[in-house]
Amino acid sequence: MKTLLTNATLIDPEAKTETLGWLLIDNGIIADRGTDTPPKCENTIDCGGHYLAPGIVDIGVKIGEPGERHKESFRTAGAAAAAGGVTTMVTRPDTFPALDTPEALEFVTRRANEAAPVHVLPMAAFTKGRAGSEMVEIGFLKDAGAAAFSDCDHVIADSKVFSRALTYAKSVGALVIAHPQDPTMSKGAAVTSGKFASLRGLPAVSPMAERMGLERDLALVEMTGARYHADNLSTATALPALQRAKDAGLDVTAGVNIHHLTLNELDVGDYRTFFKVKPPLRSEDDRLAMVEAVATGLIDIISSMHTPQDEESKRLPFQEAASGAVALETLLPAALRLVHNGLIDLPTLFAALSLNPARRLGLECGRLAKGAPADLVLFDLNAPFLLDRFSLKSKSKNTPFDGQRMQGKVRMSLVAGKAVFGADYANN
Repeated sequence: MKTLLTNATLIDPEAKTETLGWLLIDNGIIADRGTDTPPKCENTIDCGGHYLAPGIVDIGVKIGEPGERHKESFRTAGAAAAAGGVTTMVTRPDTFPALDTPEALEFVTRRANEAAPVHVLPMAAFTKGRAGSEMVEIGFLKDAGAAAFSDCDHVIADSKVFSRALTYAKSVGALVIAHPQDPTMSKGAAVTSGKFASLRGLPAVSPMAERMGLERDLALVEMTGARYHADNLSTATALPALQRAKDAGLDVTAGVNIHHLTLNELDVGDYRTFFKVKPPLRSEDDRLAMVEAVATGLIDIISSMHTPQDEESKRLPFQEAASGAVALETLLPAALRLVHNGLIDLPTLFAALSLNPARRLGLECGRLAKGAPADLVLFDLNAPFLLDRFSLKSKSKNTPFDGQRMQGKVRMSLVAGKAVFGADYANN
């Protein structure tokens, strides 16, 4: 069945353009697009001038299956993703037990396909049990469908183990995603070191821990030639090392969490645990450095780092509370703050949200080109709303944006040309 989307402002991150036009979908694929008179089509949707962009490819989504289904399931996460314009979730392996065998990976893949309305690509653990001592069967897991390999926030402290695993990953062309932190310095930290941390009396970590972790990782990448992605940079002091690695031609990319682009350490305020994330929120200077790095392309990818936590794990003293925030539904409106503030344009934003993560994973989506999958998001750039965490589709409600005024609403999300959110909009 063909579907024609007319009167849409097309955001093309490849061409770096935004133009008013139309887009034709045929059998789940983008068949054509243009700015002239649209072709005739029985199933036509007038987009009302709203913005049409490639669906978001979100790397690093935490799902509670198996082990923590009470925090998030594939069904609830899939609904949240669709409502947030995320058409592909790349899920983390930090489950209970960890996804470190082909059988476990096949289980979550089957569950995801049954329950989620969006694409789900699972990552696998890089070492068994994410314990950092013995690498997993990388070749078998890659054949079973692992999109990438990561121990998430369990940093592999033993450089010999890490280098051997990187060498094997290089031999099979696997992508390794790491969390750059010096594990000794960052252990037990709740906030970033500085005057604010001292005044609050909270255990803190220096931003230098991130630089030290990244420098170690990049040295091992240079030695092994592996494909490497730093999942969540957050400090200005780490950026020169990333720039040197890219200038040297290493196969390296980097991402940043939406919370580190839009919040800073002062938002913690009076010990508000919904603002406790990992790594901790940084200074305003660091936040602005991250925004600039995205704008220039030094940082390639923006992700939600969606980490659901239940009420019991968040309603604790700040030092003891669990880290993380849900963000599948807030990723886009929070990112649009950067657009409204004139810090970044829409094509650059969707390069970081859609095009670059798709390319890094070897996917065909993330584009508005003919022949690309019709995974799309239609959104109203200027629609204001007050965020109520209890309206979120995620099973857990731990968002730092609760009660905040936001601007930018998803009107419709399409996966392979089918509306998975906003079908009522399509029928109007």
